[in-house]
Amino acid sequence: MKDNSGAAVTFSITYTNNDSVVVIQPGAALKPLTQYGFGLTTSLQSQQKIFLPTESDYQLITAIDSTDKFPRISDSALLDLVQKQTLAYFWDFGHPVSGLARERTSSGDIVTTGGSGFGIMAMLAGIQRGFITRAQGFARISTIVSFLTNNCTRYHGAFSHWINGATGATVPFSTHDDGGDIVETSYLMQGLLCARQYFNSTTDSGEIKLRTAINTLYTAVDYNWYRQAGQNVLYWNWSPDYGWAINFPVSGWNEALITYVLAASAPTNPIPKVVYDNGWARNAAMVNGKTFYGITLPLGPDEGGPLFFAHYSFLGMDPRGLQDAYANYYTQDTAHARINYLYCVSNPKSFYGYSTLCWGLTASDEPGGYSAHAPDNDDGVITPTAAIASLPYTPTESMNALRFFYYTLGDKCWGQYGFTDAFSLSKLWFDNDRLAIDQGPEIVMIENYRSGLLWNLFMSCPEVQQGMKNLGFTSPHF
Repeated sequence: MKDNSGAAVTFSITYTNNDSVVVIQPGAALKPLTQYGFGLTTSLQSQQKIFLPTESDYQLITAIDSTDKFPRISDSALLDLVQKQTLAYFWDFGHPVSGLARERTSSGDIVTTGGSGFGIMAMLAGIQRGFITRAQGFARISTIVSFLTNNCTRYHGAFSHWINGATGATVPFSTHDDGGDIVETSYLMQGLLCARQYFNSTTDSGEIKLRTAINTLYTAVDYNWYRQAGQNVLYWNWSPDYGWAINFPVSGWNEALITYVLAASAPTNPIPKVVYDNGWARNAAMVNGKTFYGITLPLGPDEGGPLFFAHYSFLGMDPRGLQDAYANYYTQDTAHARINYLYCVSNPKSFYGYSTLCWGLTASDEPGGYSAHAPDNDDGVITPTAAIASLPYTPTESMNALRFFYYTLGDKCWGQYGFTDAFSLSKLWFDNDRLAIDQGPEIVMIENYRSGLLWNLFMSCPEVQQGMKNLGFTSPHF
């Protein structure tokens, strides 16, 4: 008998049931969530002097250790802790020159545009919770805005997906993706507009200057350029070297609703409603309306797709009471989260560990790569941000999962910057990395659940209110 490192495990043997059952008892307690192997050799002999005809090898995986790894605290204190530790990813681990968010803990100088937008929102939540002071948050966000303004290359106002955090140079995301990314830019602008609304002093010259700089960055984004010669749809990427070679339309339903909202809210030359209806809604082709696990899903792919669809655009956009011709967006996001939860509970592929406490499929790392995990793309990988960032939609189910991740699995997936990106109990794999686009939604959506802070800030933007009205949205905010 051997453990997963190949080391021999001592054991004793006894016999039961008139010597027809061999009982193997390890000499010491087996480790939880560990793979062991044991083999039967042909030297095994019966009382009739008959040898085992062939060797046999078996694998077993020990169960979860269900004991608490950390002392129990109140749910409020636990949410504080998760927010504070997760903020550290953006605060302590933010790039030392630009202040922007590194793509992941292993990415060096590579910072991410969208993840930096999420990080700005995380800092605002951190100020609100007292983890950092208003002055500290203002100074860091001012550094970010100055770097974006003075050091980074823009492509018709849009930033690239990846940037060198030390120099501001574009870092290609792929062969043809070395220019503007209008979706990543929109995630960044979502965060910057929240910061503009937060630092609202009419007498502090620093805050006035910051608001002016953010307005300049937002105004410079030429969303109409990304219609590719006036088409009634936005395109994700444009490159000065390859033009529209990627040629990928931003069409719903997915994570990019915020792109059309900000394009319609642009201070100069906003997109008309027809671009939203034809390009995003695809003339209502994004409507689903089918039922999964007893829940009607208004929009998107069957069973909802990865859960980041319900998070990225709604870090700032408040889905509560938000409606247009195609859906009520709180109904949409709640249905999506509940279907994701119920799929994991039903566990049609029988992955070890899925339960009412352990659920959540979205884009994340996986053994040997990265994938957009969803009910139709499920390989046994659970991503903590999926359940945690769904707290406003599934508060009971999400809080149960958060407790499980922390108390039961915390010795394997909790650390300096909060929860690691993903894990698979069936594959005995725990990621040792973290990603900005997964850490950000955790702290921001926890804050939206607790206080509505980022929702209230973003929805207070006058141009956003007008832009959403022009697209046919109604909301309690306007």
